[in-house]
Amino acid sequence: MPLDLTSYVGASAGPPFPAPVAVNEAMIRHWCEAMGDGNLRYAGGTEAPPTMLLAWTMPGFGKTPAPRLGTQGELMAKLDAAGFTSVVATDTEEEYVRYLRPGDHVTATTIIENVSDEKKTGLGVGHFVTTATTFTAAEGEVVGRATFRILKFEPPPKTDPAPPRPRPPVNRDNQFFWDGTLENELRIQRCTSCQALRHPPGPMCPRCRSLSWDYIVASGRGTVYSHVRHHYPPMPQFGSPHNVVLVDLEEGVRFVSNLLDESAEIVIGMPVQLVFTKVADDYVLPQFQARRPGEAERQFGVAE
Repeated sequence: MPLDLTSYVGASAGPPFPAPVAVNEAMIRHWCEAMGDGNLRYAGGTEAPPTMLLAWTMPGFGKTPAPRLGTQGELMAKLDAAGFTSVVATDTEEEYVRYLRPGDHVTATTIIENVSDEKKTGLGVGHFVTTATTFTAAEGEVVGRATFRILKFEPPPKTDPAPPRPRPPVNRDNQFFWDGTLENELRIQRCTSCQALRHPPGPMCPRCRSLSWDYIVASGRGTVYSHVRHHYPPMPQFGSPHNVVLVDLEEGVRFVSNLLDESAEIVIGMPVQLVFTKVADDYVLPQFQARRPGEAERQFGVAE
């Protein structure tokens, strides 16, 4: 029997959510650096890029309490109970009324703008849910608006076995690296002219343009510089979800790989240790495990 969700349309999604901090110069600078935005209008930090609008009211990762979802949470729970347990964001539209400036304290107020009838899509049968958020500053001044649409759908049954993990392309520039993994060595390319290390491997040193190189064997120790937990789109050949980490190696280069401890709480700066995962007799992957404080240093291992 189709769900009757019309009562949710037009309802408040939950109480207004004030930004945990006011618009500030430091965050404007960080945003511009991360996005590569060199617009001189924002260089002095006196105005924020319009695309930061949603960022000011986003809850933090465990440090800032998330807004109480209220009616929106009730709607999501009702869809989950009906079997529409998967979700994907489909589109968003934003309107910027004026530039935000340091000192502005933004509040987000959201309503449930629309809930579609049951729709059949390429992902599965489900409902589109659209929310409309109004962003205000002091005394209720509207500074921006955004609509956000998701599809809550019923995932199709899993019938096919997971496909094999794809193999990386191997060429004359990186052959030495993959040969090293078969020997349980993490080989990092080194320019023999200026001694600069580089990864991923390449034919020419980006610092001095020399074509002469050899390699060092890394210790396998490092710290997490950045990370993401991949959920969607599903990638069964890698496992879903799975952790992707950018590791600062002791030698001074950064290395992208996976963290095998699926239950580990990943934090920036977390110590990690290399481990080699055997995918096939001629295919070994360098990956990482958490290295906890006080734990004895582990030797490189091979996970079958």
